Amino acid sequence: MSTPPTAAPAAPVLIELRDVTCGYGDRIILENVNLSVPRGKVLALMGTSGGGKTTVLRLIGRQLQPIKGQVLFDGVDIATLDAQGLHAMRRRMGMLFQFGALFTDLSVFDNVAFPLREHTNLGESMIRDLVLMKLNAVGLRGARDLLPSQVSGGMARRVALARAIALDPDLIMYDEPFAGLDPISMSVAATLIKDLNHALGVTSIVVSHDVAETFLIADHIVFVANGKIAAQGSPAEMRASDDPLVQQFVNAQTDGPVRFHYPAVSVEEDFGAGAVR
Repeated sequence: MSTPPTAAPAAPVLIELRDVTCGYGDRIILENVNLSVPRGKVLALMGTSGGGKTTVLRLIGRQLQPIKGQVLFDGVDIATLDAQGLHAMRRRMGMLFQFGALFTDLSVFDNVAFPLREHTNLGESMIRDLVLMKLNAVGLRGARDLLPSQVSGGMARRVALARAIALDPDLIMYDEPFAGLDPISMSVAATLIKDLNHALGVTSIVVSHDVAETFLIADHIVFVANGKIAAQGSPAEMRASDDPLVQQFVNAQTDGPVRFHYPAVSVEEDFGAGAVR
């Protein structure tokens, strides 16, 4: 008698949002959202502008507090952390901002060294070795003495990535890592995200509008729209989805659930004879 196959154990969860509602003032951005981010995976947050993708990153970093619900990091509700605990938690996170956010007056080397000097007691010799290792990982060891103004946009993004991994974080968050990059730089950035995720054993959350590159590197896609998770699954499942919003986004359709025309009164009413504004 054959033994029935057993399901593969689910990957342990690093980040979890439980029934989270949040917003800015009276404006609700996310409502009753539940989301799990497994360890060691690349999760992509996609969807229309203003849908709440970057808000998720702010919740995880506790830059924003939920109105209700819980945000858990490694099983701990981050709302319960005191200043010291929050500081320790944030040291386990790396952040790549949309346009790098490098310190313009510091060299490439000193930009990457900054978190090591701020958050560790390592000597300069050890810091030098670590910085060169991180720069080598992103292909920019030879650019260590340049200023941010002396490197291209794609290179600046890679310097910012080296800085994000300087403290060997458990989680790396990327806010639009492909924005404004040429096709070659975009491909380099995508490859680095995937390769570093596996090499370092980290968990990655990528906020992106770029369907082609994101679908190549993500293990799981989450579509956020209208304050909720509209759909989620593997890249293959999202391509095959019959959800109108997902299809409109993936295929770059002009009209669909996201309308081309902003809501307005009828054309007849606006342009009718004698219409007064």
